[in-house]
Formats: sequence, C-alpha cells, structure tokens
Amino acid sequence: MTTDPVICSAKGCREPAAFQLIWNNPKLHTPDREKVWAACPEHRDPLSDHLSVRGFLRRVDPVQQPE
Repeated sequence: MTTDPVICSAKGCREPAAFQLIWNNPKLHTPDREKVWAACPEHRDPLSDHLSVRGFLRRVDPVQQPE
C-alpha cells in the first residue's frame, strides 16, 4: 500500500512538505490542542512568520513522509 506524500499547506503549493508547523490559537483552542500546517523548505519561513506574528506558533518539527 502506498500513501500519498504530505503536501505543503501554502496556497497553491504542491511540493512535498519537509516541516510540521505546530500551532494553537488560544482564543479558539484548549491549551492541549495542537494544529498542524505542513511546509516545504521554500514556505517554512513565510508560514512560520504568519503564525509567529499572531503568537500561535509553538514549534517546528520535521515531517516523516510515508514510504
């Protein structure tokens, strides 16, 4: 069984993701809830900056692509 690769969350991007941007909006989510955006190397910084400016970004982890 083959699984599709994780794709970048940036609008219009179809590249495989290399990073998971773990975030939480404290106005909407409980503290233990973690949301995830996937990012390719090109979009890691813009997506991270978007979340950081709002105080939502918790951490950035590598993506484990399916084999």
